[in-house]
Amino acid sequence: MLPITKAMVWKAYQLLKRNGKAAGVDAQSLDDFAKDLENNLYKLWILMASGSYFKPPVRLMDRPKPSGGIRALGIPTVSDRIAQMVVKRVLEPQFELIFHQDSYGYRLGKLAHQAVESCRKRCWKYGWVVDLDIKGFFDSIDHDRLIRALQFHTSDCWVLLFLRRWLEAPVELPDGSPPAASTTA
Repeated sequence: MLPITKAMVWKAYQLLKRNGKAAGVDAQSLDDFAKDLENNLYKLWILMASGSYFKPPVRLMDRPKPSGGIRALGIPTVSDRIAQMVVKRVLEPQFELIFHQDSYGYRLGKLAHQAVESCRKRCWKYGWVVDLDIKGFFDSIDHDRLIRALQFHTSDCWVLLFLRRWLEAPVELPDGSPPAASTTA
């Protein structure tokens, strides 16, 4: 079983700081987090290493879709994005070994234009296309079944603990109120 180290949290922060800087429900931006970086990372490491890290609510924002309509986007806190990156970096190498070569979504080194190129080539080779959109997948998946499936791929109990907590985390609207019953993250 892999312990959570300070180095894992530090590397996760370094990877995260390249991405978005939006603030979560705590209104703390990445720049604000960096003002007391050493203490913030230490606190996160202690909470994660002791198993007492609980995901704060996700700030739910509506974003327009390019094709029309609205998509609800959940914005986690900076600390939570770092915690997610720690878990991602533990799981990703394990899952890369079992993913199909034509699986492109959210994969390391796999880009959208590569998926389009693969589709273009296959359109000349095959007479049919299957298009999948997993809309609302994490809103409706049985969490117990998902965790049981993940247990086949990791022996790190802390990974499973935090994944379950993320699956069950609450969401908040920008004003701090809970969303209507039909809206999910």
